[in-house]
Amino acid sequence: MKPLLCLLACVSLVPAAGVEPQPFLSATQRLIDATSFLGTPFSDDEIITLRTAISQNDAAAVEKAQAVLDAHALFHVTITPEQRVKVERGAAKPVLDEAGWRQYLVRVDNEAGVTARLAVSSPQAKEMYVKGSPPVAPHAKPKDPGEPAISARWLDLQMFEQPPMQPTLSGLNLEYRIIQLYSRDAGKRDATFSFDTGQGTQDLGFRNETSVLFDCQPAREVKLAITDENGKPCIAELLIKDKAGRVYPSQIKRHAPDFFFHPQIYRGDGESLKLPDGEYDVVFRRGPESLPETRKVVISGQNTSSSFQVKRWIDPSKLGWWSGDHHIHAAGCAHYSVPSQGVHAPDMARHCMGEDLKIGANLTWGPCFDYQKQFFTGTEDKESRYPFLLRYDVEVSGFGSHKSGHLCLLKLKEQMYPGGDSTAHWPTLCLNTLKWAKKQGALTGPAHSGWGLQPLAENDPARGQQYKLGMQSATDELPNYIIPPFNGIGACEYIVDVTHMVEGPDGKPVPAVDFLSMVDTPHTWELNIWYHTLNAGFRTRISGETDFPCIYGERVGLGRAYVKLDDKLTYDAWCEGIRAGRAYVSDGKSHLIDFKANDVELGVNGSELKLAKPATVKVTVKAAALLDAQPHPEIKNAPAGQKPFWDLERARIGTSREVPVELLVNGVSVQKQTIAADGEMRDLTFDVPIEKSCWLALRIRASSHTNPIFVLVNDKPIREKQSLEWCLQSVDQCWSQKEKLIDAKEHEDAVAAYEHARKVYRERLAE
Repeated sequence: MKPLLCLLACVSLVPAAGVEPQPFLSATQRLIDATSFLGTPFSDDEIITLRTAISQNDAAAVEKAQAVLDAHALFHVTITPEQRVKVERGAAKPVLDEAGWRQYLVRVDNEAGVTARLAVSSPQAKEMYVKGSPPVAPHAKPKDPGEPAISARWLDLQMFEQPPMQPTLSGLNLEYRIIQLYSRDAGKRDATFSFDTGQGTQDLGFRNETSVLFDCQPAREVKLAITDENGKPCIAELLIKDKAGRVYPSQIKRHAPDFFFHPQIYRGDGESLKLPDGEYDVVFRRGPESLPETRKVVISGQNTSSSFQVKRWIDPSKLGWWSGDHHIHAAGCAHYSVPSQGVHAPDMARHCMGEDLKIGANLTWGPCFDYQKQFFTGTEDKESRYPFLLRYDVEVSGFGSHKSGHLCLLKLKEQMYPGGDSTAHWPTLCLNTLKWAKKQGALTGPAHSGWGLQPLAENDPARGQQYKLGMQSATDELPNYIIPPFNGIGACEYIVDVTHMVEGPDGKPVPAVDFLSMVDTPHTWELNIWYHTLNAGFRTRISGETDFPCIYGERVGLGRAYVKLDDKLTYDAWCEGIRAGRAYVSDGKSHLIDFKANDVELGVNGSELKLAKPATVKVTVKAAALLDAQPHPEIKNAPAGQKPFWDLERARIGTSREVPVELLVNGVSVQKQTIAADGEMRDLTFDVPIEKSCWLALRIRASSHTNPIFVLVNDKPIREKQSLEWCLQSVDQCWSQKEKLIDAKEHEDAVAAYEHARKVYRERLAE
């Protein structure tokens, strides 16, 4: 990979004296992280040099790192002992892109130890439109002659002060900041820059100013032809990088539907983008069911066009299995922060289509709730384009009962809990929220189930304290009998709610909880509580989610549920398929299709197989998986609490391209068959002796998992003593963490709810 920026080899800066290695090199690591995040990484050789210097951590290391960083500095700022700010040109060659952003470094020699903000301004970078024009994105241009005329100010600029960078100077005598520059135009353009650390700090005699003549490279229009595997127009993902590894279009000033926290963009057939002259690596894909295509694209002096067609390795929808992600957000977390109110339905619909995700549940939650709530209609959004269906629903998160566990409420008729028009009046007991949702026929389940359910050793100081991401589990065994801390925002109160029947829309009792969310938290933490409650005789199903863009911001649909439907796909029908358990969850890289036990099909007639006496049951499934030929040990060997939590790589056998398909009886793996993860679908058969009532399921660990089929021998219920004891102890542990979070007016309800759970578990233990 070539360097980040073209350089002037003849310009060099004197190494700074007296630089303390440790803080300087720590700041250098932040520069590496920041430039990578901004899509403008250092070259591979430069990163090796910088990381070697960081490891070396001495005066010689500082000089090595400084040599690399100085080569990327467009400006050299000196703050004198009197806090006067002066600036000179740095070594980097001044090149910009038409309609694009570039990042450069600013070297700061801070002789005064100032800790204020370093500000930059330019008369060429003030308002880019004449006075009276409407506010627009800096890269926007008038679409017709009636719009405001563009002024002579062609530049936009800003200092990058977001994490991992600091908003102010550190006070060290040498550090580097990042400046971001945008050019509206192509050609030669001159700009004057001035720096200061507050009014009155500018040096005298124009020494705080310097002029730069930029070569603004012209951008060419690239017209796109994008089609699916059948040759029909579609939306898909493009990841575009130049030879230096810079991402195009620049991430920093992206506007919806492109997200600034994504390197990729989503474009449709007939759309276009602009790229400066150069050579680009383009990766084209459409979700995990497609085969990525990488190609070289050369832009040279004229507008051009590019055609892309999706290639698949599998299409579950052809067999009636429809993908969906029941947990997506249009605001908060990695999205735009206040005062922006997030993004709108067309943007989220585009991302779903670009990832070939058929169902997208766009959940309004705490951030921007009062703005986003206007889009709820109680039906599929008008931006839906069959078979891509988007609908607004609610996650109870950031308000109400969220401290006892976040809740996904799908298929709501009304989104607002009675008694108010915002978030302040919602119940603090999950069960009270569930009662309201179930009365209107909603599909309900805890979000990001594993949070707070990590198995910790009894003497672990983290027990009873706030969960810390990435914590090592005491065990990855499934099922295990360690009582988790129940101190998070996952399926904690579920241990109580699963025992409750509540009033449904027709007045008849229905389970308070329909499903547990899978795929976006560590799989052993999610699955363990589910296995135990299934072993206690409950029939909660599972569904797949991403919690985009909070737990995972990379793309929607990283966690999916595939639902089998006999009739036309609708959002409501898909939700009812989750309720019936006619689904499997997956990271999209493996699939377990058409699971049957004897003649009983998953999700049909209660998924129940009845046997008059012990017998051997024939289990069948169509299994397929696709692994990279090259192993990724950084994923395979990562602890359960480290991302990616679910990934087919974790199931890889050694360095082969094989993975095991496991048959579970009451959560215990009793048989397994190995398949090649080469994308081919294979018919598998298991013959399993059944001695007592149990549930059966199939999994490819940390990649895909079916819902259960329940086998009842002589009409006896499913009861596992150890699991019931685990559940009973867990109720008490959960109460120790959640009692203090319940509002006083609901305390009596909470005491009753928890005591009901204890009673149910004790009764089942006595059976």
